[in-house]
Amino acid sequence: MQSSNIITLDNCQNACEYIALNKTIEQLIVDHPNATFYGFASGNSMENAGIFDGDLLIIDRAADCDTGDIIVALYNGAFVCKIIDKYKRLLISASAAYPAIYIKNSDEFCIEGVVTRSIRLFKKPSLTI
Repeated sequence: MQSSNIITLDNCQNACEYIALNKTIEQLIVDHPNATFYGFASGNSMENAGIFDGDLLIIDRAADCDTGDIIVALYNGAFVCKIIDKYKRLLISASAAYPAIYIKNSDEFCIEGVVTRSIRLFKKPSLTI
């Protein structure tokens, strides 16, 4: 019998167990469909929170935003994904390599939504952005 690096799925029906959920992926990951949008993460400042470059973010505008939540915000003309500290007015990266950002009164700042979930994409999507 030869060794092979090829995985076959011939016997998958016997080896794999699954549960049919009878739900769409959107029903499973979106809490507020009319207030949810999606975006791709860019950069590595949130890797220690489990968000990697290219991950798909599910962002909920209707979710309550609390200190410690991961948010997407418009900060001085750029979209950022950071941890919010509402009491200290800080945007915090999940990496010590990036300093916290103090939100000044003169800054343009608007919380767009709370990141409720992220999806790791192992293959680039076929859609063009």
